[in-house]
Amino acid sequence: MAETTTTNVDAAAYSAQGTPRDRVALPAETFDGTVNLPVMHQAVKAFLANQRQGNASTKTRGEVVGGNQKPWKQKGTGRARQGSIRAPNWVGGGTVFGPRPRKYTEVVPKQIRALARKSAFNARAREGALFVIDAFEYDVPKTSKLQQLLARLELAHRKVLILTDGVKPNVFLSGRNLPLAHVMPFSDVSTYNILWSDVVLIESAALGEAMAPMKEKVLSKVKVVRYVERSAKAGSDDAEGVKAPKAKAAKKTAAKAAAKKAPAKKAAAKKPAAKAAAKKAPAKKSAPKKKGK
Repeated sequence: MAETTTTNVDAAAYSAQGTPRDRVALPAETFDGTVNLPVMHQAVKAFLANQRQGNASTKTRGEVVGGNQKPWKQKGTGRARQGSIRAPNWVGGGTVFGPRPRKYTEVVPKQIRALARKSAFNARAREGALFVIDAFEYDVPKTSKLQQLLARLELAHRKVLILTDGVKPNVFLSGRNLPLAHVMPFSDVSTYNILWSDVVLIESAALGEAMAPMKEKVLSKVKVVRYVERSAKAGSDDAEGVKAPKAKAAKKTAAKAAAKKAPAKKAAAKKPAAKAAAKKAPAKKSAPKKKGK
């Protein structure tokens, strides 16, 4: 059930604004190619079970208010015998074998949790869905910066997990308003978080080898909006199976053909009208003058 490969794994690297950089070799301790599906299933199942509060509760017939006396006498009424109006077969009666407050906690050994986490990282790296970012250096929270990065990587409409080197409040606040982005420290990530996402972005310092950030110009809000619109168009074109450049070329050729046909139609319409006017002209005669008495 477990798959292991010994080849070195590398990942694509980008700057904090989405500029491509040289590929980076991932640490062999974590990214050794191990993918253990049963362990990942156990870790995710335990994670979801531990999120349950377990406070659902119902009342039995002994806890429901009322029903202290027999509704009618045992015999002579012709009806079925009843002992209480709060019996389970009555409306408003107690519940039989209903849910009671309980704990859904599942304990998973530390070694198994670590193996599941490693397997999830290796699965994303094998799919090519793991990118390395040189450094997240945000002086103030700025959602447009993070939105620009996701748009340039064509990830604006995919679920993205962003892992930072330690707690970085400004990066967290920048991604808090993006519904498909989740920002958290690298040390706090769980198997469920990794498998929830489509793409994982990891800060280089979190992997042990920090990359020097590149000096780039900050893009304006207009350019950020254009990047987002382009990524949205690319996503819609992929869904329809049609590429945007081909569609634009087809529209241009259709417009040119319509422009060429338009003058010809106008000339053809003018010629019959001129001929008809020429034929009608001689047919008219001047009215005879009336003689005076």
